[in-house]
Amino acid sequence: MIILMTIGGLLSFNNSYCQIKNAKTETVRIYGNCNMCKSKIEKAGNQRKVAKVTWDKDTQMATIIYNEKKTNQDEILKRIALVGYDSDKFLAPDDVYEKLDDCCKYDRVAQTASLHSMTVASKSNSNIHMSPNSTDQLAAVSPLNAIYENYFALKDALVQTEKSKANKMATNLLATINQVKMEKMAMDEHMVWMKVMKNLESDTKKIVESKDISQQRIHFMGVSKSIYDLMKVSSLESPIYFQHCPMANDGKGADWLSKDKDSKNPYYGNQMLTCGKTVETLQ
Repeated sequence: MIILMTIGGLLSFNNSYCQIKNAKTETVRIYGNCNMCKSKIEKAGNQRKVAKVTWDKDTQMATIIYNEKKTNQDEILKRIALVGYDSDKFLAPDDVYEKLDDCCKYDRVAQTASLHSMTVASKSNSNIHMSPNSTDQLAAVSPLNAIYENYFALKDALVQTEKSKANKMATNLLATINQVKMEKMAMDEHMVWMKVMKNLESDTKKIVESKDISQQRIHFMGVSKSIYDLMKVSSLESPIYFQHCPMANDGKGADWLSKDKDSKNPYYGNQMLTCGKTVETLQ
């Protein structure tokens, strides 16, 4: 019976590999101690039909199989670092490591070896480091710029109270969200992207599906929140103005971002075009 179960497990494991197209296999060191570490490492690294991670606690080596057209080793190791586990390429945030259970607190060999590593430039509280042998380069301009430009076009359509144009601009924004290349992001951008991506995509999709300008504006609030979080950690080409209207959203207030310092309200358009003010400048 045990033999049959073992064979069944191996077949299931191999089948999961077979589902990954354009498969590339690599072996990397990921630091950890126990079976709980194994569970967390594999859960963070796995993506259905895209990536499969198998980690051995005795050797601290992981076998990674992934679709090289949809992801890469760095993306997988970043996700694993974000749950507390160092590799020779990426170090986990110190605060995340400290929250690991005592049995999971491994000897941070990789951190000691990279005391002089380059710290990823960050405007957030992140303290993830790239080790010296990392191939990641910090981009002078954010790879999210195409998303930002489409966001501004959507905002302008709402300022003009043009629901058809807003629908088109939201469609363009959704396309750029789906095409973004995460491997080109700096680590701090990547961390925020992983947190906001689903909400940003969902809110944008609702604007695409809506034919009602008032509903488009409601969902634009969520889009603006996600874009703000991303811009806070991005390298921006020019100052961006974070603006607030206290009357929008039934008096609860609502925010948006603009290239123009002068307020042009996307929630009211010509009804109250200049209602609002700049509350923060991002640069």
